[in-house]
Amino acid sequence: MAALAQNASSGIAGLAAPVCALLIARGKLKEADLARAERIHSENPEGTLTALLARLGLLSERDLAEAWAETLKLPLLSAKDAGDTPPEASPLSLRFMKQHHVLPIGERENALELAVADPGDPYPLQAVSLAAGKPVLLRIALRSEIDDLIERWHGQGRSALGTIVEGMDGEGASGEDDIEHLRDLASEAPVIRLVNLLIQRAVEARASDIHIEPFENRLKVRYRIDGVLHEVEAPPASSTAAVISRIKIMARMNIAERRLPQDGRIMLRVQGKELDLRVSCIPTSFGESVVMRILDRGNVVLDFGALGFDAQTLPNFLRVLEQPHGILLVTGPTGSGKTTTLYTALSKINTPDRKIITVEDPVEYQLEGINQMQVKPQIGLDFAGALRSIVRQDPDVIMIGEMRDLETCKIAIQSALTGHLVLSTLHTNSAAGGVTRLLDMGVEDYLLASTVNAILAQRLVRRLDPATAEPYEPLPELVKELGLDKLTDQRPLRLYRPKASPDNPSGFRGRLAIIEQLTMSDPLRRLVMQRADATDIERAARAEGMHTMYEDGLRKALAGLTTIEEVLRVTQEA
Repeated sequence: MAALAQNASSGIAGLAAPVCALLIARGKLKEADLARAERIHSENPEGTLTALLARLGLLSERDLAEAWAETLKLPLLSAKDAGDTPPEASPLSLRFMKQHHVLPIGERENALELAVADPGDPYPLQAVSLAAGKPVLLRIALRSEIDDLIERWHGQGRSALGTIVEGMDGEGASGEDDIEHLRDLASEAPVIRLVNLLIQRAVEARASDIHIEPFENRLKVRYRIDGVLHEVEAPPASSTAAVISRIKIMARMNIAERRLPQDGRIMLRVQGKELDLRVSCIPTSFGESVVMRILDRGNVVLDFGALGFDAQTLPNFLRVLEQPHGILLVTGPTGSGKTTTLYTALSKINTPDRKIITVEDPVEYQLEGINQMQVKPQIGLDFAGALRSIVRQDPDVIMIGEMRDLETCKIAIQSALTGHLVLSTLHTNSAAGGVTRLLDMGVEDYLLASTVNAILAQRLVRRLDPATAEPYEPLPELVKELGLDKLTDQRPLRLYRPKASPDNPSGFRGRLAIIEQLTMSDPLRRLVMQRADATDIERAARAEGMHTMYEDGLRKALAGLTTIEEVLRVTQEA
């Protein structure tokens, strides 16, 4: 195989089939998508089948490059390993390198080392060998990284985003009041490529949200990665109107309306992933601020262990979930994983003998075998109205996206009293705070005491990358202040901190939940009937054995799953 790579012979083109087979075996490519690409390629055979797969967004550049590297038994090059200066004078023109995405990176054993993204195309390999007058030694790299290196070494040093902006006509800021001009501008190829690149980079960075915010002299773009915002390279301020108009067109919003908030939705296929983007647009002093929530349907993991439930928290939660009727509430701020926890709970109890109906705003993920209903306030279908209809559908389990008002709460309580299991979410800071919040909304204390089975509160903390996490021994003062010695029998005590690596500069990968569960008991019900405050209820629950989110977070920090700093960042004890 290495000999084939060194000769750069046309025989490599015949390896496209094993590469596709490897991608299918790894679950990176669907057979139906391959068949579709083969049909398109047979009608228009320009380029290679593997390049077409990446171009159609049926798989990511990285997955394709890794499959080629494994098939050819070659290492995968990274742009981070390349120097700041190119090797000796290249025998290739800048136009040829950009057109075919190839780049000479050095010489070895009297052969030219050539970085390629698609070894399946024999023409550029043979052309480079003839131009250089020596054999070619193949090196596999990502197409985007090759393009960035070409620009850095032989172009004007612009990034891929800068190259696209250079191709724009600079009319983004002018004609903002001319809707037709704005529509034309948003439909131009550079603007389309620019928005697609912003979304593609967000997917590559594992971002959950894209924030596009206009200011007086600049356009700011930030990605929320593992719960933390990071500012990234942004287009110039002159492109603001065009970029935001393009997103609004994709989300089927009214681009002529710039005074009122709007919501929309974009369905996209990016790098082999089915993405559902929820778009929110609000007017600000310097234009419209856009936030896109990225929902990756193929990446959602409905598993309690992956969410952060462990041997101490999971049994109590499952015990409540097995109750035939009553209310189970999950509380926390926006973006704390409440809906994912409820989806995981529903998938656990989703059996053929149970009818489950959900009312959500919006429906985030489709669950097999569960009837999911989306509220539409604009036509009068709100939570309360939907719930009245649902009860007549004879369900066993009802999931309500959020307890927003007294009317919704009353119908949920009525459903629980008539033999249904009701799951819902609430915005409070703690489990005990959920009780006082419902009382403040106007729910009668005796109804609350007789229907609520448990309230679970959670926050998300960043999960340490297990491959790079670095253990250390905490200072005695810290151990005493946080009471770490009471939470584990392990000696000496060990905490962990993130360590940056070329593939993961933050040292974190993904998130997990820290949890507290308040399970209703007779003493707690008496406190609810007395309308006790959250502090008294929490004190009584802790006396019965409840662990707070803070304590759960400290245990997970001692287990090497997260850091002390992350726990303090998201809990009240900070």
